Order: sequence, then structure tokens, then C-alpha cells
Amino acid sequence: MFFSKDRHKMRQFFFDIWQKHNRGSEPLEPIEQIIAGIIQQHPEYHALLADPDAVIDRDFTPEMGQSNPFLHMAMHIAIQEQLATQRPKGIVAVHQSLLGNGNDPHAVEHQMMEPLGDMLMQAQRRNTAPDEKRYLKGLRKLVKK
Repeated sequence: MFFSKDRHKMRQFFFDIWQKHNRGSEPLEPIEQIIAGIIQQHPEYHALLADPDAVIDRDFTPEMGQSNPFLHMAMHIAIQEQLATQRPKGIVAVHQSLLGNGNDPHAVEHQMMEPLGDMLMQAQRRNTAPDEKRYLKGLRKLVKK
């Protein structure tokens, strides 16, 4: 269910997990634990997730000076899944190098989001599959900074 083109369902998934986490009355599935952990790392989103009716259909646009909190959290999920599956090959080495600079794992994921977003935007513009080689090249540039 996690991957869906239905924005409403995707957002509801975040709301449901956060409510389930806060109730603490039932165990979270592994993917729910990951998502709840990501939400915990973003206290700026807690009020938003506590009021689903106010934001479930809301547009978050850069033109309005807003970043999309759901996209942001989804990118954290994507990076964590990439690390767990070691795809693209070489991503774990890049991640370890970035951590080796004394960086916080959460902050490192934020660094990795820029190349991930670039890759996804290019794929969307070209109507092609994401280019993992381009993505990995962008990630390696982070290590050289």
C-alpha cells in the first residue's frame, strides 16, 4: 500500500501511522516503525499530522514558499530503503563516507535528498526511469565537498 499515485491515500498513510504510534496500543509494522521514526525526527510536522483535515488535500508549492512535508518524509523513506537494499550499488559506501565526516545520519539523509530529487525530476521531465548512475554520481560529489 505504501507506494501509490493517490496523494490522498499516501497522506492518510502518514496520518494513520502517526496516530497509531501516538496511541501506543498496538505494535507497528516494520515500515510503520521506519515512518514513525522519520516523523519523530521532524517535530515541525507534528502539528500538521495531528490535523489531517487541514492538510490532506493541501498543495505545498515552492512558489508559495513551502516545501512539501510528505515529499520530504517520503524521500527519507526512499533513502533508507536504498541503503537497506544497497541500490544503487555504491550508495552504502557514499553514506558511510558522509557519516565518517562526523555528520548526523539524519543530516546526511538531508544532504542525499538533493541528488535524489534531481534524479527524480529529470526522470519525470524525460518520462524515463530514474538514472541510478547519475544519482550515484551526484551522491559522490557530496563526499568530495
